[in-house]
Amino acid sequence: MKKVLFIAAMSLYSIVSAQTYSYETVPNDPLNARIYTLENGLKVYMTVYKDEPRIQTYVAIKAGSKYDPSHATGLAHYLEHIMFKGTPNIGTTDWESEAPLLDDIEGLYQVYRMTTDTLMRQSIYHKIDSVSLLASQYAVANEYDKLVSSIGATGTNAYTSFEETVYINDIPSNEIERWAKIEAERFSHMTPRLFHTELEAVYEEKNMGMDNDRRQMWEALLEGLFSKHQYGTQTTIGTIEHLKSPSITEIKKYFNTYYVANNMAICVSGDFDPEEYIKVIAKEFGKLPKREVPEYKAPKEAPIAAPIKKTVIGPNAETVALGFRLPGINTRESMLMELVSMILSNSQAGLIDINLNQKQKVLGAYSYPMRLKDYSAHILAASPKQGQSLEEVKQLLLSQLELIKKGEFDEWLLDAIINDYKVSQMKQYESNRHRASAFVTAFTSEVPWEEYVTEIERLEKVTKQEVVEFVNKYYGENYVQINKEQGENPNNQKVPKPPITPVKVNREDQSTFYHQLEKIEVEPIEPVFVDYKNDFEKIAFNQNVEMLAKQNVENELFQLYYYFDFGALHDDKLSLAVGYLDYLGTPDMSAEEIQQEFYKLGCNFGVSTGQDRMYMTINGLQENFVPAVKLFEKLIASAQPDKEVYESMVDDILKSRADSKLDKAAILKSGMVNYAKFGKKNPFTDILSEKELKSIDPQELTTLIADLRNYQHKVLYYGPKTVEEIQGELKGVKYEAKAYKAKPEKKEFTEKDIKKTNILFVDYDMVQAEVLFLSKSYKYKAEMVPTVKLYNEYFGGNMGSVVFQEMRESKALAYSVRSYYSMPSDLEHHSYNVSYIGTQADKLFEAMDGMNELLNGMPQSEVLFKSSKASILSQIRTNRNTKMSVIFSYLQAQELGNDHDIRKDIYEEVPALTYDDIYEFQQKEVARKPQTILIISKKENLDFDKLK
Repeated sequence: MKKVLFIAAMSLYSIVSAQTYSYETVPNDPLNARIYTLENGLKVYMTVYKDEPRIQTYVAIKAGSKYDPSHATGLAHYLEHIMFKGTPNIGTTDWESEAPLLDDIEGLYQVYRMTTDTLMRQSIYHKIDSVSLLASQYAVANEYDKLVSSIGATGTNAYTSFEETVYINDIPSNEIERWAKIEAERFSHMTPRLFHTELEAVYEEKNMGMDNDRRQMWEALLEGLFSKHQYGTQTTIGTIEHLKSPSITEIKKYFNTYYVANNMAICVSGDFDPEEYIKVIAKEFGKLPKREVPEYKAPKEAPIAAPIKKTVIGPNAETVALGFRLPGINTRESMLMELVSMILSNSQAGLIDINLNQKQKVLGAYSYPMRLKDYSAHILAASPKQGQSLEEVKQLLLSQLELIKKGEFDEWLLDAIINDYKVSQMKQYESNRHRASAFVTAFTSEVPWEEYVTEIERLEKVTKQEVVEFVNKYYGENYVQINKEQGENPNNQKVPKPPITPVKVNREDQSTFYHQLEKIEVEPIEPVFVDYKNDFEKIAFNQNVEMLAKQNVENELFQLYYYFDFGALHDDKLSLAVGYLDYLGTPDMSAEEIQQEFYKLGCNFGVSTGQDRMYMTINGLQENFVPAVKLFEKLIASAQPDKEVYESMVDDILKSRADSKLDKAAILKSGMVNYAKFGKKNPFTDILSEKELKSIDPQELTTLIADLRNYQHKVLYYGPKTVEEIQGELKGVKYEAKAYKAKPEKKEFTEKDIKKTNILFVDYDMVQAEVLFLSKSYKYKAEMVPTVKLYNEYFGGNMGSVVFQEMRESKALAYSVRSYYSMPSDLEHHSYNVSYIGTQADKLFEAMDGMNELLNGMPQSEVLFKSSKASILSQIRTNRNTKMSVIFSYLQAQELGNDHDIRKDIYEEVPALTYDDIYEFQQKEVARKPQTILIISKKENLDFDKLK
């Protein structure tokens, strides 16, 4: 029986007794959260959300990079990696034999760390490698990943940041007990198993960071803002020097110090009974030890008296970032900074949005608030237009702050921002991930929950005058400026490859813990498949337009789409016209006024086009549905061409194209992939030339926009109104053509036959090498979907898969590696097997050989095969298509010629599939097929004779 011990009117908290477990609540909490504190100090945050029978779980530890000792930076992050390696009970077949070898490895690393002589270090590392090989005979690689995968967990991952390390799993709601047993065991012990191969993965991650211009900018900005605090004096991943000389002993000390119950929180959101869930957590996690945690004293930073300027050079396009340092998250100043950031940039009506982006003064300007426990930082950034200097961009960014200082912004903007916050919160709280992550932020930043959930209320009381005074006080010449210039990075260095003997992964072995967990009976959850006849409504909006609608019974938000089944490949000016619309007004409203009016309504609009689909979207508050649709229809019908605006947009398009040629992700995953599939003439390069762009009459584009309403399309709606109600409201405001046109003819591109293996190479200034293997297969076959699903899960789909185990866990050949058979989203194109490796250039050939060996002969593991099946079936039983995804599932099925939810086929057919079925599939559709191999790397780092 629940018993109220304190009256809410007397205290912001009400304390309630749920059997033997007391919890705290906060009045008017949108999450209706319960906050428990166990006897050992462990915090448990719970919120119930029954969108689907799953639970998002986060295990958060206040143990981020700011707690790293200065002589062992990167320690918190490396411990995060080790926490996936198991315990004395998980991941071992014989702990008594394995433990002494792990102790030997720890001792050798201590000697290695203290040794400076190069030859001696090589000798010691050889011993580490030898003992590691011996120890690996007892290890069951990735058994943790297999365990959580077998219970249907998805999104298994972790991250380390400044304040915290957080471990993530999304689990079925009937797997609470087994999840709790696995995680409680995991956080009871730290076992540095397969240490040196995982260390190599961290080396790779460091190299990836050095190849990332944004990461380099970010580190330079923090270094400038924080000359004393660990936010700036040390990075999360650590220095090369410390990565080269790791200490297992230091990592153990760190674990024993910070991974204790009173420094941890379990944050969950989903479909469960809190009173039952807390019993399970208390039973399993109540065993974790409680210890005194050292008090962290944040270094006090001196004021920044004058601008600090730093330059970062790298291959990507130039940009500039400014950072201001402010007090930490638990202060009013940090809250006001958040508000100021929204005044500047809210994607619609902020000063930066209107004055810089809308008026095309710069490329892609934005404002970003970073709120941490000890300090906050406000970051402004933008890229220059053609011929514009970084100093000019900086001045334009600062000029928007000057407008706030002078009070030159409309007071209605503050009210609209509060409205925006409320709408954003409603949207976020439709997601278990966002609900649970709110708990993580509150816990790790030590924000009392009542403060977290009432911040919008406090923001509502902020006046324009307070904002003006705040900006004048905190935003002056006290900023850090990072100029990102384009060029060859003069400081590029890499963590070199150590000699590693592949360790054993023992796929067929299982620990006693694994067998015990299998014996726990779980009441199954029955799957629910989308019923395309009854799960949403279909009506004729008019004679030629079909409406698909699903009612939102959760909140007062709506989504409206006009869905066209044609895109850029049907009209090469369509993407241009859609982009142009963002900058246009109507005869009686400017573009700025239209954006502002939508923002006032708590709504927004967008028009986007893909190669063969186009969407016009409006979403926001249902109470403003009619005026929002009316305003959008007005814009589409009467957008006014502006030649000057068009010419400026063309200049920006040409500059953006030039910038894309400097982006390795765009080069590899868009440019090279399209070239490999289609040849020189392909969808990626099918763009209007500079001459064509400059010869177009802007009136032609506005005519095209207005004429879109005359093409056949569908209306999609998700919102609180019934389909009849929304049809009635739309009838009064939506344009109806007398006769609708059929879609334009589509431009076709023929996929090349890959008759022999060939290599495409691009020279790029980088530390790593990135490789994609493409092999072509058949077009979409619905009957093959179950086999492909199981093949991908087993072979390359997750951290427990064959590819991950072999390439990363055993051979340490790559940090990022995956392989999957990709089926097309339409009936026109072919399937491809796609394999990716991100690795050091000096490991490229080994990695390529390793991947090809796996592609040609898939290793067999009945344990992994059984786990892969269990994972697929558990996910299907508990994953639900809800909200608008129901309608999009139907549209995708139509595109592929399916008359039912294809997941039903997977669920029914996967149990009967055998290993021989997926092996046969690989041998027929993947193995020994001609490949196009795409490589992007620094030319001087590769041996081209060997590559041939």
